[in-house]
Amino acid sequence: VHLIPVNPVREDGLNPKSRKRIMPDLLTEPPAIDPLYEAHVYCNIPSIAERSMEGHAPHYFKLVSVQVLIRHGDRYPLYAIPKTKRPDIDCMLVPSRKPSHPQLEAFIKHMSKGSAAQMDGSLSSLPHFPSHSLCEMGELTQTGVVQHLRNGQLLREIYISKHKLLPSDWTAKQLYLETTGKSRTLQSALALLYTFLPDFDWKKINMRHQWSTIFCSGSCDCPMRNHYLEEEQRRQYSLRVKNSNLEKIYVDMAKIVGIPTRQLRASNPIDSLLCYFCHNVSFPCTKAGCIGMEHFKVIKRHQLEDERERQEKKLYFLYALLATHPLLNQTVNRLQRIAEGKKEELFVLYSAHDVTLSPVLSALGITEARFPRFAARLVFELWQDGKRPKEHFIRILYNGADVTFQTSFCKDHYKRSSKPMCPLEKFVNFVKRDMFLIFNSTSYYDACHRRAV
Repeated sequence: VHLIPVNPVREDGLNPKSRKRIMPDLLTEPPAIDPLYEAHVYCNIPSIAERSMEGHAPHYFKLVSVQVLIRHGDRYPLYAIPKTKRPDIDCMLVPSRKPSHPQLEAFIKHMSKGSAAQMDGSLSSLPHFPSHSLCEMGELTQTGVVQHLRNGQLLREIYISKHKLLPSDWTAKQLYLETTGKSRTLQSALALLYTFLPDFDWKKINMRHQWSTIFCSGSCDCPMRNHYLEEEQRRQYSLRVKNSNLEKIYVDMAKIVGIPTRQLRASNPIDSLLCYFCHNVSFPCTKAGCIGMEHFKVIKRHQLEDERERQEKKLYFLYALLATHPLLNQTVNRLQRIAEGKKEELFVLYSAHDVTLSPVLSALGITEARFPRFAARLVFELWQDGKRPKEHFIRILYNGADVTFQTSFCKDHYKRSSKPMCPLEKFVNFVKRDMFLIFNSTSYYDACHRRAV
């Protein structure tokens, strides 16, 4: 351990007394978390063109299916900090205002029509784009629309222009579209589809409604999943209680706002503060003072530490395996049908939430992935080997990065394979069998209803 004297300069320019600082041991200390950098990544403000690894394969491979799971784009907060003015953000779409997109104006015009679309149940009553001069709670913002117009454009250049996944005379049967019943997820899906499809035809849009945020469809009865979620929530609570710095910050913020600390905590201030931060709006003030960047940093740092501990403690992982099996099983069944030669549902879009993507990443074993940012995308590509047409492979990409070999079921394959992808059967075996081994079970039903040993 090296003891190095340092002379930090205070904000007023004076040198405080020289202090000794202990340098962390780089081999054992985790890298320091920079909460502001991580918050910027989470905001995902559209700026420079994104580089992505989607669609990369040896030239003799043929792309036969793509399934995409997205988180909705940037939104207005779901919670308000009591006794403060709500962040002043306009949810009208204005093409001349930044961030914008070359197709934003055409998107608005096209979305105003839309009566010919097939929308399941309650989806038909939702607006196709955000349109309030002061955003409503949870409403998609212009930034959120632009994020998914960009996602769609990026995927179109790769999958339509380059790989010809869908023909110009594509039909409704070649798509499978599903969204939760929130305007922000429906609108995110429509923005992505608008720039992705060879031409956006309302008559071919058949949007299914998914009532569950974990997309468990008809397989939602799972007592053990709920048990692990409760255990995970206890772990979260215990970590929060141990963080005295966080508690001080909550007490301080509660004084500024003039409410009990418990009420402030319950209002989930990070959700609201992230909106101020992502939109570069000053944090709220009252007569008693202002919520500041230091408050934000402490809460955000705790959130990041919580994610790190969540990976280590495995309770969330057990929850994730049971929570995501129905969705992954549906994904695998579809990939198998296409591998057998079926030409339907070649492109799949699930429009969802952070609470959908996060457990999927965990269940797949992709532990290095960041928490899903706004407009995050997880892509499953199915490839056919041109030299051996019966052989099929998958690639998994998260926000454009190839994470195939970070998955628990394909980690070892990487060392033996010359191909940059994973045999489909490895994914099939994982979903149909290996996901239940940790529960000492052989089926989803059994794992859901048997107490873990």
